[in-house]
Amino acid sequence: MCLRQRTRRCVCVRMALADAARSYDWPTVFDLLSRRGESVNSCRAGGKLLFAPLHQAAHTGAPVEIALRFVRMGAFWTLQNTRGERLVDIAERRKHHHLLEVLDPVLKHPVPVGVLLRIQLHFHEVIRGRIDRELPNHGLRLPELEPLLGLDQPHMWFPVPGMCGRFSYRLVSTGVDAKLVAESWCRVVGGSGQRHEIDSQGSKPVDEGFGQNTDV
Repeated sequence: MCLRQRTRRCVCVRMALADAARSYDWPTVFDLLSRRGESVNSCRAGGKLLFAPLHQAAHTGAPVEIALRFVRMGAFWTLQNTRGERLVDIAERRKHHHLLEVLDPVLKHPVPVGVLLRIQLHFHEVIRGRIDRELPNHGLRLPELEPLLGLDQPHMWFPVPGMCGRFSYRLVSTGVDAKLVAESWCRVVGGSGQRHEIDSQGSKPVDEGFGQNTDV
């Protein structure tokens, strides 16, 4: 299957998942996620509200067991919609008090909000610097960093369709001096790897030229 076909299939799954979640059709949602579990935090392709399935559960006041099932599948407590609302914020606004304890984020790595947002801003600049020339109309939702704070190992990756590559990023220190290390590469271009260190003051390249062509 070529990249274009894989991308089209991924978009179709996201649209079907968004439709089912908007209709609160949880059996269909979990059936789709049983085959594409990595889509648990995805929103509608091209959508403006940025509602992932668990946002819909918080919005409608789904049973606690539904919310817990999403969490067990890897849904992020801190994922925000367009308004900047987290799951617990939506549940509180909608007065679904039975969900507040379940959806209240558990953060394991303390980083001040302002510091994290500055790091995220610089991280997004690094991403755009790598992909905007090749994918000028990518329309990608760039990754939020707050979900890292809830992981035992604060390390995630972000695939870039059309680039045949991805960004791997990890939090290596916390507090006001928090630092993120981001690595990016194209898997079909040998030596395309770049590594950046990012803090609230900005980003700097610290290594390049690594990575191998996996198609050889």
